[in-house]
Amino acid sequence: MTASTSDTTAPDPLAPNDASESTRRRNSAAVVDFDDEVDFEAASRGLIAQHDTGRIEKNGRPVWDTAHHDFLRTDEAAPDTVHPGLWRQGRLNAIHGLFEVAPNVWQARGYDISNITFMAADNGWLIIDPLTSEECARACLDLANTHLGERPVTAVIYTHSHLDHFGGMLGVTTREAVDRGDVRVIAPEGFMREAVAENVLAGPIMGRRSMYQFGPLLPFGPRGQVDAGLGKTVPMGTSGLVAPTEVITETGTELDVDGIRIVFQNTPDAEAPSEMNFFFPDHRLLCMAENCTHTLHNLYPIRGAQVRDPLAWSKYIHEAMQLWGDHTDTMFASHHWPRFGTDDVRGFLTLQRDVYRWMHDQTLRLANHGYTPDEIAAELTELPDDFTKQSHVQGYYGTVSHNVRSVYNRYLGWYDGNPANLHPHPPVDAAHRYVDMMGGPDGVMRGARSAFDQGDYRWAVEVLKHLIFHDPSHREARQLSADAMEQLAYQAESSTWRNAYLMGAHELRHGTIQFGRSGPPAMANGLTGEQLIELMGVRFDPARFPQSASIVWHVTDLGDGGELHRLGIENSTVHHDDLSRNADVDDAGVADAGVADAVVRLDRPTLVEVVAYAERWNDLVTAGRIEIVAGDASVVTSFLAALDNFNSANLVEP
Repeated sequence: MTASTSDTTAPDPLAPNDASESTRRRNSAAVVDFDDEVDFEAASRGLIAQHDTGRIEKNGRPVWDTAHHDFLRTDEAAPDTVHPGLWRQGRLNAIHGLFEVAPNVWQARGYDISNITFMAADNGWLIIDPLTSEECARACLDLANTHLGERPVTAVIYTHSHLDHFGGMLGVTTREAVDRGDVRVIAPEGFMREAVAENVLAGPIMGRRSMYQFGPLLPFGPRGQVDAGLGKTVPMGTSGLVAPTEVITETGTELDVDGIRIVFQNTPDAEAPSEMNFFFPDHRLLCMAENCTHTLHNLYPIRGAQVRDPLAWSKYIHEAMQLWGDHTDTMFASHHWPRFGTDDVRGFLTLQRDVYRWMHDQTLRLANHGYTPDEIAAELTELPDDFTKQSHVQGYYGTVSHNVRSVYNRYLGWYDGNPANLHPHPPVDAAHRYVDMMGGPDGVMRGARSAFDQGDYRWAVEVLKHLIFHDPSHREARQLSADAMEQLAYQAESSTWRNAYLMGAHELRHGTIQFGRSGPPAMANGLTGEQLIELMGVRFDPARFPQSASIVWHVTDLGDGGELHRLGIENSTVHHDDLSRNADVDDAGVADAGVADAVVRLDRPTLVEVVAYAERWNDLVTAGRIEIVAGDASVVTSFLAALDNFNSANLVEP
C-alpha cells in the first residue's frame, strides 16, 4: 500500500481509487457553460430507429455494445472521477441510432467510433465512410435497409485515409461487386498510399499505442473508459481494404454518382494526409469529412502519426466557406451530429477555422521568441475567450497542450536548440543516474509521496518513471505512479489523455498486456509490390542475414498476369526494383540473366503470410501456394528467418 492520502486509498491496492480531494476541487472548479439544449437536440434530431440490442457480435464475441456506456444515460452531474466537460461529451456521444440528416440522407451514429452515411440514389445506396469494422458496417446497413427500404449499394465514398472510414467496406459490399463495376468506390488522391503506409509500416506500435489512446480494453464506467472524444471507442472487429475505383485529384471536380451531383474539395495534410470535403448542390448539403467535428481535433494523435498542417487545415475550412458557405442548409461530418441552418453552419465553420490558425500562429510567435515546446504548452494553457462558449472547439480529443508541441515539431523538429538535449542517455541508463543522484530508491519515493500528497501528480509520475525504469519490480513505485496517473486521468478534459493515463495505471498495477505476436496487417490485401518490399524492410534484422543477395518475387495477383519485384540486400539494407516495367522479363529467365539468387512465385496473401510467419514456409510450399521457379530456396528461407516478429511493446516500463 502506498502512502497516498487516505481518501484515495482503496482496500485492494490493484483496484481503481476514488477521486482525491485535489481532483475533486479541480473538477468542481471546471467551467462548462454550453448550450445543452441546442447540442442535445441536434444530436437526437431525426431519430428513425435504433439497433435492436445495441450489441454487434463476431463469432459470439462483442465487437460493439452500446450497453457499455449506459452509465452515461443520465441527467445527473458528472461524478468526481470525470472532468465535467468530458462527461457532457460522453453523454452526447452515447446517443445512438439511425437519424435523418436531410431529405433522402441518413446517418447511423453510435455503432462505431465514426458515422456511416446513407444517401438514396437512383439505383441504390450511396454510402459515405463504411466505418472501422465489417461487423459494425453490416449491422448499420441492415438497420437502414430494415427501416428505410432495402436497396443495393451502388457507390461508396471514402472521405479520407484513416481506418475508421474505410475498414468496414466488406460489410456493405464485396470485392467481387467492386471488381465487376457494380459499385463505384471514390476516394481522395493518395488514398491507397496513405492508408497502407499508416496501418502497415508502423502498424504494430501504432496499434499498441492506440490501445492507450482509445481505451477499448479498460473497464467502462466513471472510474474507467468514458469516451474517446470523436465517439465512444474503437470496435474490436474485422477491418479490410478495398481499393478505390476513382480518385479525386482536383478541387472543383464534379461527379454524377448514381444520379447525385457532388462537387469535391481536396484537403491533403489537414486532418489526414489524404482527405476531401464535398458538397451536394441539389441538396444544399455539405460534408466536411473529419476536418470539422464537435471537438478540438489532433494536430498529432498520441497513438502516433505524421504531424498535421494546421495552417493548411485552417485555409481549407476557409475555402469551403467561400465555395459553399452561403449555399449550405445542413452540414454533416464523419463523426458526431450535423449542424442545421446556414447561419449556424457558417458560425461553426468560422470557429473551427480560427482555432487551428490560432494554435499555428501563436506557437510560432512564441517559438520565434525562443520558447521551447514545453514552455509554449505552459504559456498557451487555455484558449482565448472567443472560443470558450462553444463546446465544439474544446479539448475532448486533441488538446491545446499537445497540439502546440506538434506545431513546433512540424516546423522545427524534436530538438529545442539547447545542446544539453542533443544526445541524452536512453531511458534506462538515465534512470540509473537519476535514482542515484536522488539518493537511491528511498529518496525518490520520499519525494514522490510528498508530491502526491500535495496534489502534484504530474511531478510524481515524472520522478517515479525513473525509479520504475531503474527497477521495474519496485512494487511501491509502480503502485504510487499508478495512483498518480489515475488522478491525472480523472482530471483530464481530453478523452485520449484520460484513456492513456488509465491504461498506464492499469499496466503498472497488473503488468503489460500481452497480445502475442502480431500477424499479417489488416491492410495486406491493398499492398502494392513496392509496399510489400517495404513491409519486409521494416522487419529486417541484418545481424541475422549478414550477406548480399537478391530475390525476385513473382506476385501472381498483382497487375495483369502478375508482377515481378526484386528484393536486393546490400550494406545491411534492402532495396527494390520493379522488373515488371521490362516487358521482356519473365520469371523463368530472371535467374538465368543473373539478377537473382532465387525466383519465387506466389500470390499476395501468401507473401504477406510468410513474411509474418516464416516458419510456415515448408507447409506453404507443400500446399502448392509457393513455387521456387529458379535458384536457391535456402537464400529465401534464410532471409525470411531474419525478419522480426513484433509483440506487445512496453510503454510504462522498460
